[in-house]
Amino acid sequence: MFLNLNKIEYIELMVDTSPRRKLAVILVTDVVGYSSMMEKNEDQTLKNLKACRNIIEGLVDEHHGNIFNTAGDSILAEFQSAVEAVICGSEFQSTIKERNNSIPEEERMEFRVGINMGDVVLEGENLYGEGVNVAARLEALAQPGGVCLSKNVYDMIHKKTNFLFHDLGEQTVKNTILHAVDVTLEGTSQRKLPESKTEKQSSTEKPPAIAILPFANMSGDTEQEYFADGITEDIITNLSLWKIFPVISRNSSFTFKGKSSNLKEVSSELGVRYVVEGSVRKGGNKVRITAQLIDAETDHHLWSEKWDRSLDDIFEVQDEVSASIAAKVAPSLSGYEQNKLERNRPNNLSAWEEYLKGLRYLNERGRTDKNDPNLTKAKQQFSKASEIDPLFSETYATLALCELLELSQFISEDREKTINSIYNYSQKALSLDSENSLALNMLSAFYSFNEKYEMGMEYAEQCVRCNPSYPLNHLRLGLTQNMLGVFEKSDESFLKAIKLSPLDPELHLFYTGLCFSYIGQKKFDKALEACDKAMNLVSNMGRLYGFKAAILGFLGRLDEAKIELNKYLEARPNLKTKDDFRKLFFRNSPLTDIVIEGLCMAGWEPIE
Repeated sequence: MFLNLNKIEYIELMVDTSPRRKLAVILVTDVVGYSSMMEKNEDQTLKNLKACRNIIEGLVDEHHGNIFNTAGDSILAEFQSAVEAVICGSEFQSTIKERNNSIPEEERMEFRVGINMGDVVLEGENLYGEGVNVAARLEALAQPGGVCLSKNVYDMIHKKTNFLFHDLGEQTVKNTILHAVDVTLEGTSQRKLPESKTEKQSSTEKPPAIAILPFANMSGDTEQEYFADGITEDIITNLSLWKIFPVISRNSSFTFKGKSSNLKEVSSELGVRYVVEGSVRKGGNKVRITAQLIDAETDHHLWSEKWDRSLDDIFEVQDEVSASIAAKVAPSLSGYEQNKLERNRPNNLSAWEEYLKGLRYLNERGRTDKNDPNLTKAKQQFSKASEIDPLFSETYATLALCELLELSQFISEDREKTINSIYNYSQKALSLDSENSLALNMLSAFYSFNEKYEMGMEYAEQCVRCNPSYPLNHLRLGLTQNMLGVFEKSDESFLKAIKLSPLDPELHLFYTGLCFSYIGQKKFDKALEACDKAMNLVSNMGRLYGFKAAILGFLGRLDEAKIELNKYLEARPNLKTKDDFRKLFFRNSPLTDIVIEGLCMAGWEPIE
């Protein structure tokens, strides 16, 4: 469910350590068709996977490598030698082929292998960073039974081994262009993949967008508003998990709550073709849900349905509604995507109701740097829900969000304890639902607070992959990109968030992030435009005065810059030194020094 997020301000960080980096050769492998194998015979699949892992573990050790991650069906290993890594990967595929020839067909497994050499970040015994990401993308590109290399690995080893190779050229994998090379192994084909295309998809090729308007509460009891709102939000979340077409966020859709709006106007304002309207009538243990799908461009009703069910079946009803709508909008949905609707559910209906009440308090909280009773009430409701049903993942993720809000609103009494709570709640949520995008989002924030920006990026990318229709995920990705100085990509993330939720009550956050991106790119005219849009959406947001002052300083509009600077310093009276600013902003980020330079140009004279 989309949750409102108040201002994100990165205050003084918990630890002052820089990430450890090194150059490493990374091998990634996973099983082809693992999910379908698990569905058919879980016990046998796990047994076969263990046998295959014994093979790769032995080969990695033999070739002086080190396995650093074994998540799910994947194995990630580090090598000091590119030659040893390629030999290991090739011998593994040969050994797996021999094994498959000697066992029944239903017990056979095939693997893909990707190998890359690049920069990695050390986090305990684990490795992260671009070097690992590229290896994973090469693994996805590899053919079953094959080994796919990055061009830099090929350049290192092709004259040092007897392998034959096939150059695949530049390929696009998960929006990343990379030069890939196949190792020619027995049983693999010499592929000719299409050249990477960089031109943008035409508008006619894009899938249609859809908005789910707030379902009307027909119960005659205003206290049941949370129930109707919760039904709507859950359907939005379900639909977004299909990952086939854009789904407008809860916050933008809910701006039409209680309004009799023309659907063409709704379509135009939200940028969607399809609109879903509905109602919820709850009485005793019975609930009636009605829904209709409308082509807003033609005002044509494509589909309508009514459900009369007991509350015990409410989750099945929600999935049924979601599936029916999606089948009309995107008939090409595959069976794999349908499985994405199998969300983590609370076992106890009371837990779910407490959770919905918590969401209502969270979305109605104040937006100031003062302790808000609604935020406190939200935490209480989420805690109640987790006590009733300790296996309900979403309650822990939203508790992590509440902790983050306490930090960003400067109301946390124990900052270090609050930061640790974000981590603990996020990990608990992920232990119950590994694809909980909000939990991944919060974990990204945790690592950002600890200046482990590469780790933060790993989780930011994961949360977007898990739910690409959730604007908060694109906000998180953009913020993390800004912290790393990847400004030419961060503006795309914020623009995506704006497109998904153009009427969001927290729209100022998206424009603030966009402002950061343009400052980093030194596109100060665009930065000023984004900053003004953010300032028009909220009042008394002290930090925005500072950003505007810095931008005006760079533009040479010093009289205006001085006015904004005075407003900023009035809102931040303890801001005396450059280090004071770093405690409020992104410490050790390239963006920070740029903003400080602009503030000084505006007339700020920090104490050295």
